Amino acid sequence: MAQARVKARAPRKESVFGERFAVFAECLLTGVWIAVACLGVVTYPAAFAAGARHLRRSTAHEGGGWREFVVDFREAVRGGWIVGLAGWAAVAAVWVDVQAARAGIPGGSFVGAVGLFALIGLAVAGLRAAAVWTPGARWRALLADAGRRTVLDPAGSFLLVGGLAVVACSALFVAPLAVPVLGAVAAAAVAVEERYRHR
Repeated sequence: MAQARVKARAPRKESVFGERFAVFAECLLTGVWIAVACLGVVTYPAAFAAGARHLRRSTAHEGGGWREFVVDFREAVRGGWIVGLAGWAAVAAVWVDVQAARAGIPGGSFVGAVGLFALIGLAVAGLRAAAVWTPGARWRALLADAGRRTVLDPAGSFLLVGGLAVVACSALFVAPLAVPVLGAVAAAAVAVEERYRHR
């Protein structure tokens, strides 16, 4: 009789589908937070770092919400804005390379292709660095380690390239979809880093 009462009072466990849908919904919401935090133009590394940390907390069933995201963002933006500025400088350099290739300058197409591949590699390394960011971590060290992981884990890196391609396609076809998809890219970066850590 007592056992029957204990069973009746035990909380019902959430279904696997329900749990996974909750994680997906959290990713979409985090994408909106990341997009808002990226409005500072050079704040995108800090935005992804705060978003990734929020998703790590969420999947570990720890507390956290918008306020914790803002606290993490403020901490990450201290050194992260320099990374964001360097990223835009890299984009400008690749744009010049592509324009040189279009103008028909000898060797321009090769330089443009190399620049484009380097930019993609930098974006992947930046996402991987943001995925493991914690308060007090130095961006230079995070990026150096992420660069090594980008090369040593090509499967994970290609997964992130695919995530970036989804964001680009979403922006081209239905621009508002790119906003929530940013959270899915942050979640993919967290998953890639977790997979690499357990290899």
